[in-house]
Amino acid sequence: MAITTSGFGKTADGTELYLYTIKNSNGFTAAVTNFGAILVNLLVPDKAGNTADVVLGYDTAEGYFKNGCFFGAIIGPNANRIDNAKFTIDNVNYQLAANDKTNNLHSDADKGYHKQVWAAQTKENSVVFTLEDPDGSMGFPGNKKVQVTYTVTQDNQLKIEYDVTSDKNTLINMTNHTYFNLSGHNSGTIEAHKICIKASHYTPVYERLIPTGELTPVAETPFDFRTLKTIGDEIDAADTQLQYGQGYDHNYAIDDYDGTLQKVASLEDPNSGRKMDVYTDQPGIQFYAGNCITPQTGKGGASYQKRSGLCLETQCFPDAINQPQFQDVVYGPQRPYKTTTIYQFYS
Repeated sequence: MAITTSGFGKTADGTELYLYTIKNSNGFTAAVTNFGAILVNLLVPDKAGNTADVVLGYDTAEGYFKNGCFFGAIIGPNANRIDNAKFTIDNVNYQLAANDKTNNLHSDADKGYHKQVWAAQTKENSVVFTLEDPDGSMGFPGNKKVQVTYTVTQDNQLKIEYDVTSDKNTLINMTNHTYFNLSGHNSGTIEAHKICIKASHYTPVYERLIPTGELTPVAETPFDFRTLKTIGDEIDAADTQLQYGQGYDHNYAIDDYDGTLQKVASLEDPNSGRKMDVYTDQPGIQFYAGNCITPQTGKGGASYQKRSGLCLETQCFPDAINQPQFQDVVYGPQRPYKTTTIYQFYS
């Protein structure tokens, strides 16, 4: 296993940015940057041994300075949406930026973890990113010490481990917002991909994409992915939930969740033959079909459009902090945050 470090530009204030590339003997390669702890490249071989970069993104750090679609980003301290951009912990009210109509989305568009420079340490087959996030930052309580570790294994796994401690009770619900296209990041729509999600229920949403608080069966709906189904088959069906999300942008409640690492989703690309399994110890996974990708130029001059990539974001349920029937997302001195997600590739 080899790790190489190369320059990746500078921030506006002149801080050096770096790209850390981890490669195994199969040609499976992940490249991550200390700007936002972002996954920039993921080269995956197909059956013939030909590799393609299967994640959307940009060639230089400058592309990520805006990054309105959150390509490759580590999202924190909270991923997804919070109703009315506010919550209460220990009888104290906290107000966040209302950056998605009246909601808060992904903590903060400009100050979130995806826009911060992390400290980095390389190990044999991993890169460890660390960040200190002070009390009150972005409106969240607690002095937080945040660690995200990317690891590449010899059997073509990309493992992402999250560890956070806080000196006050606070809201933590992190994820990775990588957009996958198993044909290659420059291969057009993902609608021909097939997906399976281990979930017999999902969390329906209001028009603002805040969960209603219900768990709705997927049976006999376009949201049933309990067996492999082509994404494009029903993505534009005349369904109110799909209209709200402009396609799939919903959280699935994992069946038989018990807090242990388990396989929760599978993705297949009939064109290349590449396949990906998702493992997590989290109770939910947000399937976002890239419906709102704005037309733009990505890596190597690629043209990214609507549904050029999809996200499978492991998480606790959206707005859980305001919905007590969902999981407890309050962490603090007596409860550190620790979770693992693995993306396993094969063909």
